[in-house]
Order: sequence, then C-alpha cells, then structure tokens
Amino acid sequence: MATIIVTGAAGLVGQNLIARLKTRPGTRIIGIDKHPANTALLRRVHPEIEVIEADLAVPGAWADAFAGADAVVINQAQIGGLDEAEFVANNVTATEHIVAAARTHAIPYFVQISSSVVNSVADDFYTRSKTAQERFIDTCDIPHAVLRPTLMFGWFDRKHLGWLRRFMDRTPVFPIPGDGRYIRQPLYVGDFVAVIMSCLERRTTGTFDISGREQIDYGDLIKLIHTIVRPKARIVHIPYGLFWLLLTIYGLVDRNPPFTTSQLAALVIPETFPVIDWPGIFQVQATPLRQALEETYLDPRYAGITLEF
Repeated sequence: MATIIVTGAAGLVGQNLIARLKTRPGTRIIGIDKHPANTALLRRVHPEIEVIEADLAVPGAWADAFAGADAVVINQAQIGGLDEAEFVANNVTATEHIVAAARTHAIPYFVQISSSVVNSVADDFYTRSKTAQERFIDTCDIPHAVLRPTLMFGWFDRKHLGWLRRFMDRTPVFPIPGDGRYIRQPLYVGDFVAVIMSCLERRTTGTFDISGREQIDYGDLIKLIHTIVRPKARIVHIPYGLFWLLLTIYGLVDRNPPFTTSQLAALVIPETFPVIDWPGIFQVQATPLRQALEETYLDPRYAGITLEF
C-alpha cells in the first residue's frame, strides 16, 4: 500500500486532491493542516484518511508520520493576509521543515505546489515568499516536481472565485473594478489535481507551469459565473480608486480580509502566463471552462461545502 502525505490538506487543493486520491485502491493518505475548523471538516468529509492537526512551521511530533511514506505533496500555503511573517512561516519555514522530515525518513519523492506568481511582475508578500520557497526547493536533492498553477477554482474554494461567488448572494450589487478587461487564466482545480496524481504515479521531475488553457477577461469571467449561479446581485463597474479605498477600509476592521489591496493591484496587471501542453505531458484531459464552473457550483457532492478563512 502506497502512503501519500498531503500538507495543507484542508485547503482548496488538499481537499480536492484527497477527494480524488482516496478513490485509488491501495492508497493510504495522511493529511496535515493547522486550521482547526477546516481540519475538523477534513475529518468529516474524508473519514477514510488519517488527519493530523499541526503547524508545520513549528518542529513537532507530526514529523514522525513521515516514517515509511512513499511521497509527499508540499501544498500548505499562505495566500492572503496583511502580516508578512505569516507568509514566511507558512510558505518558507514550513517547507524547510517538511523537506527535513522527508530527508530524515528517506522519502523518495515529493511534489511541491508553487504558483504562477513566481513568473509575475507583482511584488507582494505572497509573491516574495513563494519565490523564496522555490529557490529553497531548487537546492533539494530529493527527486521532485514543482508545479506552478495559475488562479484556481473548484470545490472548497474559500478565496478568489469561491468568495466572489458567495458574495453575489450576500449583496444586491457586485462591483467590478474599472472596465474589468484584465486577462485571467483560471485553472480548474480538478484538472490540477489530475496533474498532481499523474506526478505521483509516474514520479515526474522538473518544473512545470500549469496555466488555465482558456484566457478570459475578469469581467467576462464574473458574468459567466453570474449566468451559471443566477444570484440576486446586479453587476456594476466602479472606479479602481474607489474599489481600492473600500478594500483599505475593510482591511481596518478585518485582520484576515478575503481580498486585499495587494491582490487588487495584482488583478489589474495586464499579463498572461505560459501555456504548456500539460494535458499531453501528464496524460490528463483538460475540462472546458464553462463545464468546470458548472461542476464547481452545481455539483451536489461538494458544491455546498465552504471552508473557513
């Protein structure tokens, strides 16, 4: 029986990976996460797996679980927030501890989930910490694959498109900054998980940019989601400066806002990311964007489950 350790197991990628990985016969899964509420949800949704609640930025008994494991998916990440120290702890320090545990227990392979932001011109806490994480991974002699996904969506999405979709149900007006003509390449997490599983099976090595294959303006993406879920909110465009001011005010009353001014600045950067033939490389099938959004928001199995911030 193959034992796979998944860090950041209670988040977007972790939950989706485990939902699919657990269907593979002969697979034992150990999920590690530090978020109390989402880790409890992980146990409820996936009672078949072993779950450890631990902060990987702090050395502890969690490392004992690495004994005898066949592979690790290094997936924990600090994506949003206002405290740089949290990004360093979760994206860099925790990764250093995970690799140390993998070396101690002679784990032969791992997959590191990086981010397309390492190719971005954005300069924020997330980008800096993910870049530092990759630099550290590049020094590691354990065979591994590095995957750089673009903006993801899917079941269990608590941030980004998931939060925006839920916001549509809570407000009569949904604001889009400026004209909304900001090219996005959203990646369906179901497809990304298929790539991870391919890596685990084939022991693929190297660094790969896993971008959404369909480009779409942010405004059109929001309108497509609106068409699928039919919420009460009416879409309106507001000036960028006003949007920034509203986020700044919100950040004063919420220490962990779902959307920050840094993310707004990254949103409006006119850039695209490399598109490789990842369906061919990893032998997986890409899901058309509209079909993926429908599965995300209409599938009765997991569509109604929301993670906490």
